[in-house]
Amino acid sequence: METVKHVKVREGMKVSELIKEMSGAGVMGGGRIARGVEIFGEMVKDKQCKVFFGLAGAMVPGGMKQIVIDMLEQGWIDVLVSTGANLTHDLVESLGFNHYKSCGNVSDAELHKKGIDRIYDSFMKNEVYGKMEDFFRKHADEFKGIKTVKEFLWKLGMLMPEKSILGICARRKIPVFCPAISDSGIGLMMWNLLVSGKELDVKEFYDLKEILDIAWTAKKAGVFYVGGGTPKNYIQQAMQFTKGASYGVQITMDRAETGGSSGAPLVEGVSWGKMKEGGKFVDVICDATIALPLIYAGVLEQTQDKNQKA
Repeated sequence: METVKHVKVREGMKVSELIKEMSGAGVMGGGRIARGVEIFGEMVKDKQCKVFFGLAGAMVPGGMKQIVIDMLEQGWIDVLVSTGANLTHDLVESLGFNHYKSCGNVSDAELHKKGIDRIYDSFMKNEVYGKMEDFFRKHADEFKGIKTVKEFLWKLGMLMPEKSILGICARRKIPVFCPAISDSGIGLMMWNLLVSGKELDVKEFYDLKEILDIAWTAKKAGVFYVGGGTPKNYIQQAMQFTKGASYGVQITMDRAETGGSSGAPLVEGVSWGKMKEGGKFVDVICDATIALPLIYAGVLEQTQDKNQKA
């Protein structure tokens, strides 16, 4: 057994130095974040490994959009699977809107009267939906002939700024999947086009073939889950067409006792053949808006330090 070393915080510490201290302690939440940095660092350095990134939860309203964009730009995400909500909020900001910090103890009834939607302690103006309707009506004809959700999201991304999640995926041809696209604001907009008589032929099942093909042909696979839900399960079922993911990092606050995918520890996937026996996995039980920036910053500083030494 190794001794738990007590964390020493020093003035002017770099994030990577704090992570090293947390690794020295090596237990509880801090120890798991440090382990997440270690495993994700190995994942992105392994040139044979395809990284499948699942994004759930209110991450764009929670201020995490730029981190996801940076990870995409770094080439650390090979396949992105997201909830429709995060992509909707990405589009909302691309249309010139913002998310706002809570301004104290305000009643939800009062927010509703003022046309403000609440996402825990993040606010958004409800008028964004009118602007989204205008946007989709304007570009409706550009979605004709598209067969898969991935192609639809790439087309949508080309209509958005490059400094957006969908914008960078589209321009860099990073496969992006959203198996529950109809369960989102974007889904509602597309339904509006359908009922107004526009011709659309997007079929979700075709996307399943694409992600299974990517998994099947990957020499090695790694998974990184922010939250759980549909993105996690969509990737996990694709892992059954690999030899099992060799690496895995999961950030969640859900519990395992319910039997749901969101709280299931990664090692449970070994029984399904989704995770490789003897692979490197860690479950970080933490708010993703705390853990994701720390893990990203820790790996980023390690990479920069290595490049400077080289």
